[in-house]
Amino acid sequence: MGVPICANLVRAGYRVQAGDRRPEAAEQAARCGAQWVAPIAQLAAESDVLITVLPGPGEVRKMMLGPGGVLEVLRPGTTWIDMTSNSPAAMTGIQRRLLARGVHILEAPVGGSVADAAQGTLQVLVGGDAEVFARQRNLLEILGGPGRVIHAGGYGAGYTVKLLINLLWFGQAVATAEALLLGRAAGLDLGVVRETLTHSAADSRFIRHDLDALFAGDFMRSFGLDRCYEELQTVTELAHALGVPFQLSETVADLYRRAVQRYGPADGELLGVALLEEQAGLQLRHSPARTPQDRP
Repeated sequence: MGVPICANLVRAGYRVQAGDRRPEAAEQAARCGAQWVAPIAQLAAESDVLITVLPGPGEVRKMMLGPGGVLEVLRPGTTWIDMTSNSPAAMTGIQRRLLARGVHILEAPVGGSVADAAQGTLQVLVGGDAEVFARQRNLLEILGGPGRVIHAGGYGAGYTVKLLINLLWFGQAVATAEALLLGRAAGLDLGVVRETLTHSAADSRFIRHDLDALFAGDFMRSFGLDRCYEELQTVTELAHALGVPFQLSETVADLYRRAVQRYGPADGELLGVALLEEQAGLQLRHSPARTPQDRP
């Protein structure tokens, strides 16, 4: 995600410095037109706006609090925009310390693919002070476009609404896979079932946009299975802390826990479904219907 975000900001006329723990990212940054600054603390100290796009809460905490961390070098008046799919509870202490020093903060986790990031059509889910959001809205709309940048509320709101989106997506994936496996076992044609679901009350974005990947045997390897489980753990802990019933979603989280045990930290957002296929002894594979112009 970081590379196309960087490129879009450069194209929009911003002076962009970039850094990453992977040295090979320097070449990618240069191709985007950004200046490479290897020490992250130096980059943070020199920035008016620091944008972080990291794998998860652990990496953000390490960047902020670890050796050579940036928490103490961010200048008063700097704005930190964290676009990581993050845990609100894990960031509360860091946010309080930065706010006390006069640093502005926006949570801005994103929805969408790397292709969406390249096109500037990400969904940006913002949490934080409304005035800070207003000052940075033009920058965020370079990445998400008008109508795709949503101010969800105060601190914690951006992170939480992103977790809710991911929770429902994983739940839809698992529920859809179970229904299709049952249909397949009962001898139904998966193409007919998919078409029927699309035109019924059971329709969902997963069925319309993501099921083709599963039918092709693509378990969406752009994100790690262990990261999926980490997010499900985070939202489960939030539900427990707030005393909200969460049995159905806990079942989804447990499936992903078992998938991590089975496959390890492999790339694949839908590897939970792969575990269901393995248990059922069936695969959800189906070729797309051929249109008249495709036929010989």
